[in-house]
Amino acid sequence: MSWFENIETPAQKEAGRLSSAYGLENHGLTRLNRVYWNLPTGALYEEAVFRREARVAHQGPLVVNTGKWTARAAADKFIVRESTTEENVWWGEYNRPFNPMAFNSLVTRMQGYLQGRDVFVQDLYAGADPDYRMPIRVITELAWHSLFVRTMFQKPKGLDAYKKHVPEFTIIGAPSFHGSAMIDGTRSETFIIANFAERLAVIGGSAYGGELKKTIFTVLNFLLPFDGVMPMHCSANTGEGGDVALFFGLSGTGKTTLSADPSRGLIGDDEHGWSENGIFNFEDGCYAKVIRLSPEAEPQIYACTRRFGTLLENVTMDPVSHRLDLNDDSVTENTRGAYPLSYIDNALPAAVAGHPENIIFLTCDASGVMPPISKLSPDQAIYHFISGYTSKIAGTEIGLGIEPEITFSTCFGAPFMVQRPLTYAQLLKSKILKHGAHCWLVNTGWTGGPFGVGKRISIRHTRTLLNDALSGKLRDVPFRKDPVFGFECPTECEGVPTEILDPASTWPSREEYMRKYDALAARFIDNFKLFSAGCPDEVIAAGPKRVR
Repeated sequence: MSWFENIETPAQKEAGRLSSAYGLENHGLTRLNRVYWNLPTGALYEEAVFRREARVAHQGPLVVNTGKWTARAAADKFIVRESTTEENVWWGEYNRPFNPMAFNSLVTRMQGYLQGRDVFVQDLYAGADPDYRMPIRVITELAWHSLFVRTMFQKPKGLDAYKKHVPEFTIIGAPSFHGSAMIDGTRSETFIIANFAERLAVIGGSAYGGELKKTIFTVLNFLLPFDGVMPMHCSANTGEGGDVALFFGLSGTGKTTLSADPSRGLIGDDEHGWSENGIFNFEDGCYAKVIRLSPEAEPQIYACTRRFGTLLENVTMDPVSHRLDLNDDSVTENTRGAYPLSYIDNALPAAVAGHPENIIFLTCDASGVMPPISKLSPDQAIYHFISGYTSKIAGTEIGLGIEPEITFSTCFGAPFMVQRPLTYAQLLKSKILKHGAHCWLVNTGWTGGPFGVGKRISIRHTRTLLNDALSGKLRDVPFRKDPVFGFECPTECEGVPTEILDPASTWPSREEYMRKYDALAARFIDNFKLFSAGCPDEVIAAGPKRVR
C-alpha cells in the first residue's frame, strides 16, 4: 500500500495529463494507486523531495543515495532463454540464461507487489537516428528513477506524440521488490532480467540508476546488429570540419572526460550506433563519474554538478549548507552525475554525425607498460577490440576494491554484449574498411611502473596526443615499431616529453620493463584463445609476440 494514498502529492493533479493511450494494463499492471505519466524535471524534483527520496543541493542539483548497491550488480544479470535468443546469445559469464516460466512467475509477483502503490512512467526513445530509434517505456516506483531515465533518453515532442506512444521495449524497475533464489531462481535478492520474446525487462533489489540505462544498452546491443547497425560502448565527438571520432573504453578509462573537449562538438558520452547514415547517440544525457572532479581539469562536467536538472548519485553534501564535497569517497568511488547532453556547451543538438575518421580504443594499463598512444592497422584494431584489455576502476562494479583489476572486457563492454564477440568484430571491421577510419590505442593508465609504483599518465599529455591524432598531425611524425605488439608508436609529439612516448625509459630498469611487458603479452595470447575459433587468421596474427 502506498504511503501517499490519502495525501495529495505535488504533481497529483497533473499526473495523467501526458498519459499514453497504450495503458499499463498492457503490462499486466492493474489496481495501482496513482500513475504519474511523463512528469517533467521540475515536477519530478518536487515528487522526489516530497517522498524523501532526494535532497536539493546548493545551486540546484538533486542528490540521491542508491542504498546498498552503488554500482552495477553484474553477476545478477540474466537473459531469458527462448526461441529468439537460443542461437543468437553469447551465453556465459555475462549472459546467464533464465527460465521463461520462472520469468513469468517473477513478473507476476512484481505485478502483485506494485498493486496499491504509486508508479512513475516515462515514454521515451532510445536512439537519435529516426531510422533506428526505439520507442521505450520505463515504469519505476521511485520518482528520481523517472527523472534519471528522462534525463538519459530522448523525449517525445508534444502531447500528441505522448498519446500515441507505443513502446517496443519496456522496463519495470522496483528496487524495494526483492527476488528469491528459492522461489524465483535468481542468484540473490537482486536481479536484472531481459526477455526479448516479451520485449520486457525487470529490475529489482537495486536502486543504482546505471542498471536502467545499461539495460536499454543491452537491448540495443542484441537487436541492432540484425539491421546492420554496429552498437558501441563508446563516446563520440566531431571537429569543426565534421571529422568524427569514437572513444571506446570501460567506465573510468576516460570516455566521458576525453570526449568532452571544448574544441569539438559532443555527439554523446557513452553509447552509440554506427549505421549506413553515420554515428548516432543512443541517449540524450550523460552519466559521468564525478569523484574528485575539478573545475581546472574537467570544467564542463564540473559545471554540470552545479546545475538544476543534474542528478547526483551517492555524492556527499553538507547537511547545513547543502554544498557538495566531490572529493568524498566515503559512500563509494563510483559517485555519478546524470545530466542533459545539452548542458555541455558544445553538444550537438541532433546527436548524429557522419562516419568516423578516427577510432580510439582507451585502455587503462595498470601494469604500466603500454605506450601512451599507438597506431593500429585494421586487423590490429579488431584484435584489440575483441581483447578489450583494460583495468576495472574502483567502484564501477560491486566487489571491486581500491586497486585496479586487470581485465579483458571484449568489445570494451563485455557485460553488455549479448551476441557473440565475432559478430560485433566483423561488423566493425567492415565499417572501418569501408570508410577508411584511422585506429589508435591510447593508454590512460600508468607509466613508470605498475599501480602502486608508477603514476597515472597526465590527462594533459593524453589530450595533447589525442588532439594531434585527431587533427592528422600525429600521422606525419616518425614512428617506431613496438617490439611486442607490432603496432606503430610516435617518437615525438610537441608538448609531450619523449620519455613518456617510450615507456621503457620511465622504468628504473629496461630489463624489468620487458619482463613485465612479456608477461602482459602472455596474458593477451592466453585470453585470445577464447575467441580463436572462427576468428580470421590475419586477426589472430595481429596480436603480440612474446620476447622471452
